[in-house]
Amino acid sequence: MSRTTAPAQADREGGTAAPAEGLSHGLKQRHLSMIALGGVIGAGLFVGSGAGIAAAGPSIVVAYAISGVLVMLVMRMLGEMSAANPASGSFSVHAERAFGPWAGFTAGWAFWFLLCVAVGLEGIGAANIMTGWFPGTPAWAWVALFMLVFCGTNLAAVKNFGEFEFWFAALKVGAIVLFLGIGVLAIAGVLPGTDAPGAANLTGDGGFFPHGSEGLIVGLLASVFAYGGLETVTIAAAESEHPVQGVAKAVRTAMWRIALFYIGSMAVIVTLVPWNDPAVVEKGPYVATLDHLGIESAGQIMNVVVLVALLSAMNANIYGASRMARSLVGRGQGPQALGRTSGGVPRPAVLASSVVGFGAVLLSYWSPDKAFVWLLNTIGAIILVVWFFIAASQLVLRRRTEREEPEKLVVKMWAFPVLTWVALAGMAAIFFLMAREEGTRIQLYATGALTLGLAVVGFALQRTREKAVGTEAERV
Repeated sequence: MSRTTAPAQADREGGTAAPAEGLSHGLKQRHLSMIALGGVIGAGLFVGSGAGIAAAGPSIVVAYAISGVLVMLVMRMLGEMSAANPASGSFSVHAERAFGPWAGFTAGWAFWFLLCVAVGLEGIGAANIMTGWFPGTPAWAWVALFMLVFCGTNLAAVKNFGEFEFWFAALKVGAIVLFLGIGVLAIAGVLPGTDAPGAANLTGDGGFFPHGSEGLIVGLLASVFAYGGLETVTIAAAESEHPVQGVAKAVRTAMWRIALFYIGSMAVIVTLVPWNDPAVVEKGPYVATLDHLGIESAGQIMNVVVLVALLSAMNANIYGASRMARSLVGRGQGPQALGRTSGGVPRPAVLASSVVGFGAVLLSYWSPDKAFVWLLNTIGAIILVVWFFIAASQLVLRRRTEREEPEKLVVKMWAFPVLTWVALAGMAAIFFLMAREEGTRIQLYATGALTLGLAVVGFALQRTREKAVGTEAERV
């Protein structure tokens, strides 16, 4: 029976952070597994990796390997904390438990903003594909249609979200596996109509590092942001049948997924196609590779896959944003109206997240050269800020959990605390590299300003609540 509940208190600092009260537990293990798989296969891999290849050349494989190691460390840390204390607020809850409400407020609302703007970006990308298939149709109409569909999906039972993501992810995984299979056959020279390329594309046209270390740095920065999306599985785990086991299994299999889908794909592409082929950027690296091999209708086939990837990301980001907003409200860090649930779904939070996402799309039409570009620059480095909070929180909470509740350490960070510090050093290095590059410097500064502003507001709210509690205690 559907009922309305106030925001759960389970996510409060010092609480158990158990699966959130009021939310349903309609996600099955197969849903979580596919959400985890789909989380590493997005439009950034299918399309955005082309710019990285153009900048780094064959060394893009090294760039993806380096950033892949970093994201594996981050996911292991997040998995440790989420398995010990599953919560729909994920890293925001962990940051609050480690450093106080201001940290949870900053990490949570920054990530919420990132997801909402990403929904708008993905809607625009999906609409561009549809207008290519149906010339003359307005892009805004397709965006509106997609927003209505996925807003409706997320307003319904959480199992509907799980089913959508299950089949979306299954298609993406199937496409990647098929692509890798074709690529390996072509590299081996056994694909009909093709000859083995050998190392010609890896060592020719400037060598493995055609643009030197500068090209590798640009490729590294591009690869870091392509990995965003893995965090959603720890948010979804709070609404699964078996949260601890689900998140533990998903995190433990992250390593081979990253190695296979990302690093494997980049290795296949740069081995088969010259890195400076204009089609790599214009059509996307996957389409360019299939066209190079003479696979008929490759462009349209991959457009279907990219469309699915974009729609899947829209669906997942509305879900993640709504759960993050509800968790923040449940800890007294947002408008109370957003935290109410009905039928196990935080419907006001879903609506608010969808409205902001659609608003980002409207900005792209009204002021594409100013407002929307500013939004893009603002979210540019948020994922790194989130990763920083994850690593710093794990340093604190691991020792606390070992001391107070060691039985909760179902998943453990490797070589703690050495690899945690290595991850933090890696993030600091990326921040430094962003400051050096003209193309990413504005993103770093804009994200820094947003993060600082949220931290100031979060700290002010924390002090206000502390004073209110102190006044109430004196009164009693």
